Amino acid sequence: MTFAIAAAGTGGHVYPGLAVGEALVESGVDRGEILFVGGGRLEATVYPGAGFPFFAVELRGLSRSLSLANLGIPAVVVRAVAAMRAEFAERGVGAVLGMGGYVTVPAVIAARRSRIPCAVAEQNAHAGLANRVSGRLAARRFSSFQHTVGLTDCRWTGNPIRSTLARFQGPLLRGPALARYGLDPDVPVVGVFGGSLGAGAINQGLIEMVENWKGPPIQILHLAGSIHAEEMTEAAGGQPIPWTVLGYENRMDLFYAACDLVIARAGGAVAEILSVRRPAVLIPGEFGSGGHQAANAAVLEEAGAAVVVPQARIAQLGGVVAAL
Repeated sequence: MTFAIAAAGTGGHVYPGLAVGEALVESGVDRGEILFVGGGRLEATVYPGAGFPFFAVELRGLSRSLSLANLGIPAVVVRAVAAMRAEFAERGVGAVLGMGGYVTVPAVIAARRSRIPCAVAEQNAHAGLANRVSGRLAARRFSSFQHTVGLTDCRWTGNPIRSTLARFQGPLLRGPALARYGLDPDVPVVGVFGGSLGAGAINQGLIEMVENWKGPPIQILHLAGSIHAEEMTEAAGGQPIPWTVLGYENRMDLFYAACDLVIARAGGAVAEILSVRRPAVLIPGEFGSGGHQAANAAVLEEAGAAVVVPQARIAQLGGVVAAL
């Protein structure tokens, strides 16, 4: 039997999907019997790169503002459903999992019409639009947070993360990680990232923080995102604080091992931050379904695992980090 996992768009959907696929392989499922379904973004590189079959369909997200482009979405969904049903039949798919995001809707519809059991997994404390719609059609719903707004009758499993983070061994990795990035073992490391594509607002806030720094000695390890890497490398040059910039890092276990404090968005990465036990300053993104990142961040802040700095008050970042 083949398992199909629909996950597309950002790392917050793609990497939990990859974690599920890798867990299936670890449990004895052949890698060739795990089909990933998505579009042409991050997933088109990540899943084939990990050795999994990948089926690409035309996808388009819903614009939150009034847009004529939204009028074409029903036709895109109809074509995607037809293509997925044909692929599922050819490969003998026996179960479908949607990881949220716009690929989940056609995947769940295709599964239902093909009489294939399907489930959805929600990464956030407030369910996204796709999962709120798809969850009504799915046989099961899995949630990352104990209480998830927008989904009913959920099984609380937590958010899937890759085994290198689930079995994180920070003390053993610390030395190799510091050497990998050329960092001083005697100076605290502040790790910064804004998701798989980076985050322009966090990058600019970081520049302000460094230029006005009045705290103790630190060094910065910054995953700026591929599209921002050149700009941020230039910004880091000549600064009084040691500042290492990378566009992308596929060894997040080494990144976390090097860090003493993490500055990040509050999407799917919050599960990683909790698993590796790193204190965090979270800057929720002001996008997506109903402020889901703010809801995620609030759960961690209430538990004492993070300090939240709203994006509108990002100028306070330096003072918060210095105090910590």
